[in-house]
Amino acid sequence: MKLSDLKKGERGKIVALNLKGALKKRFQEMGILPGEEVLVERVAPLGDPVEIYIKGYHLSLRMEEAEGIEVEVLK
Repeated sequence: MKLSDLKKGERGKIVALNLKGALKKRFQEMGILPGEEVLVERVAPLGDPVEIYIKGYHLSLRMEEAEGIEVEVLK
């Protein structure tokens, strides 16, 4: 499942980053790595951007960026 498919309040564990180049490297430097847990805090009314909570900080991602992050849903 993609991070962009999670709804507000849902948690997921990052499985893979399907991104390329500088964007992938930047995300890895920010700690967005496989095995990390994310919480979707807010989703804009039109779906873009989505705000997540990861490793103690909040991060807003564009929908196209969130689609490149595969997650496993946590209950």
